[in-house]
Amino acid sequence: MTSKQFWSCFLIVVLCTVLTKPAEASGYPSAGAIVGGIAAVAAAVVIVAVVVIHRSAAKRTITGCVNSGQNGMTVTDEKDKQSYALSGNITGIKPGDRMTLQGKKIKMTHAAKTLVWETRKISKDFGICQR
Repeated sequence: MTSKQFWSCFLIVVLCTVLTKPAEASGYPSAGAIVGGIAAVAAAVVIVAVVVIHRSAAKRTITGCVNSGQNGMTVTDEKDKQSYALSGNITGIKPGDRMTLQGKKIKMTHAAKTLVWETRKISKDFGICQR
């Protein structure tokens, strides 16, 4: 969650809390308290939905040096230092180049538990890897 999203959520919760009236002494909540509670719950649901949709729609990328291996090409992610076998749209990917690839991470279920990066497209080609 970004800082902007956090402050938006915080502001909604504070406004919902401040603008609701306390319940009357009769034991039953007032109409204002019911409306305020419904508004707070609706705001929370909307915030969670927006965050989930935003996270799922984010373009996932990996940046690293592409290497040629026995079973095809691999890329070593600069962030987590994991090595991924490349699959998907690998046209234009050159061993020895540092690239940013869009796609998704796939865990294989066989015994080797090989990590695979299913490439959708090349975001950026930085040229030859600097070792």
